[in-house]
Amino acid sequence: MRFIEMTGSTLRDVVKEGEFDHGRLEAMGINERSVIRINQQGDLELRKAEGWDIIGGLIGDFEHRVKHATGLDWA
Repeated sequence: MRFIEMTGSTLRDVVKEGEFDHGRLEAMGINERSVIRINQQGDLELRKAEGWDIIGGLIGDFEHRVKHATGLDWA
């Protein structure tokens, strides 16, 4: 599976209204330096000490938003 990785700070810039609010991200343990990855289906995972935890997903034109915010392509 291919992913794009980003920080928690970048994720906050990428999400749009109705996907996640900042309070929910904080409640999940996501901070500015958290490592997040997203796959091509829009599934988001948070890096924890023991592995990756699925935290939800993005909807709509997320691919364009993610590529634009990170400057990265699927790897």
